[in-house]
Amino acid sequence: MSDEVQTDFSEFYGYRFEELSIGMSAAYGHTVTEADILMFAGVTGDTNPVHLNEELAAASMFGGRIAHGMLSAGFISTVLGTKLPGPGSIYLSQTLKFKAPVRIGDTVVARATISELVAEKRKVKFKTVCTVAGKVVLEGEAEILVPARD
Repeated sequence: MSDEVQTDFSEFYGYRFEELSIGMSAAYGHTVTEADILMFAGVTGDTNPVHLNEELAAASMFGGRIAHGMLSAGFISTVLGTKLPGPGSIYLSQTLKFKAPVRIGDTVVARATISELVAEKRKVKFKTVCTVAGKVVLEGEAEILVPARD
């Protein structure tokens, strides 16, 4: 009798390439807080006053503080890395077009929808979008490498 333990890591993976189809979609929502903005500034070093200083931000074109655009973009990463295709996938590229500001208290909904499957390279292209109350605040495209079935 062997004491060797067999570990099956398949439970740590999301979808495999063969399980995906064009049109599949997943979303993640998050309400942006003061703490989110402060922590993002601390981690990234982006201390632009438009994010942190109400007085200076009020004089800007935004009329007040806004969240970092890359904070919203990070919610797209959440969708791709945890939901669709999920764990085990590798982020290859992302384009971003920032359309409108996000403010403290806004609920950002990030959605990724499969737009193309490239079977020979196991690459999946996604249309990505973030909305606040139905209004597009960010859009782009992502390319992800997805593991094949063993």
